Amino acid sequence: MAVTLDLAAATPAVAKKQSLIGMDRVQLSEALASFGLTEKQIRMRVSQLWNWLYVNGVTDFDDMLNISKGLREQLKEKFVLNRPEIVSEQVSSDGTRKWLFRFTDPEQPNMPPVDVETVYIPEEDRGTLCVSSQVGCTLTCTFCHTGTQKLVRNLTAGEIVSQVLMARERLGDFPGGTRPTDGVVPKKGLRTITNVVMMGMGEPLYNYEHVKQAMLLMSDGEGISLSKRRITLSTSGVVPFIEKVGEETGVMLAISLHAVRDELRDILVPINKKYPLEQLLQACRDYPGLSNAKRITFEYVMLKGINDSIADAKALVKMLDGIPAKINLIPFNPWPGSEYECSSWAQIEKFADVVNIAGYASPVRTPRGRDIFAACGQLKSETERMTKKDRDAITAAH
Repeated sequence: MAVTLDLAAATPAVAKKQSLIGMDRVQLSEALASFGLTEKQIRMRVSQLWNWLYVNGVTDFDDMLNISKGLREQLKEKFVLNRPEIVSEQVSSDGTRKWLFRFTDPEQPNMPPVDVETVYIPEEDRGTLCVSSQVGCTLTCTFCHTGTQKLVRNLTAGEIVSQVLMARERLGDFPGGTRPTDGVVPKKGLRTITNVVMMGMGEPLYNYEHVKQAMLLMSDGEGISLSKRRITLSTSGVVPFIEKVGEETGVMLAISLHAVRDELRDILVPINKKYPLEQLLQACRDYPGLSNAKRITFEYVMLKGINDSIADAKALVKMLDGIPAKINLIPFNPWPGSEYECSSWAQIEKFADVVNIAGYASPVRTPRGRDIFAACGQLKSETERMTKKDRDAITAAH
């Protein structure tokens, strides 16, 4: 049944306040310029704000004690320090944590909130945060639960970064924070979050500018300070943006491959119809900075009777010949309504043997967080409130 939106009855316009979270130094300088500060004062205040936002993770202007009370009041009148609401937090039996975060856009406060999932995967020598870039997804990859949720909207740079900030807060990763006592965290001496992967909900390269800014903020040495080699962007193959990622961010690249033949990949990863394997692999060969020290990770989900034959394994290593690469074999993680089964462990081991003998590192990714639907390919927010078309209509009305 068609639904008609009563735009006249929409929530009255609310005063807009920009969030400082997600701003880079230039944007912070422009924000402070409106207060009539001198250039010297602006540089000093930007440095102070940067430290409070991205090193200490404060959420209240009144906690910024080295900024004058008058300026703090001015900042409160015009800006916010937006963090998402935590709708739920689940802890798996293996220590994996999954948050459902709810965002309200301060620049479009009349819009209904949106929900995304963020996952933390702890290991003894690292802690990896899987971050979302979109609410929903447009790619409809048939083995992926997220692909069954329609795209609602892109996340802003601030919303992407705030997933990292919220996770750091919950995990006691800010100065003076207390680490959780339940579940596993990296060994003492390591940060709780050592790695970030843009592998959550959405296709990052269809939200490139916001994702780029967020990753540059994450890797800034005076802020969140993650090494670019510990930030990985995973794409299903949006070929025109792959070179830009390398040139403009310098982060690590991962490719959701999953098939060695165009006719199969067209089904599993439909974007392949637009950017077939030949184009995708050439973009990988041309990736800036590619070397044995900076290899591309190729992700390959193991689907029983679909892409897991020994012939597929041999075709895979032949196809990647000459590309410095690591191959992640991912046991398929089931979700309600999925039509695929995971390959048997014996078959996965046979497949991995072919890849290893060819000289490629091919770790089999241990499924994590399956019991809370936090594993690879299982993410999907359960609160699809409004289609993108309807959201655009409300925006136009205001």
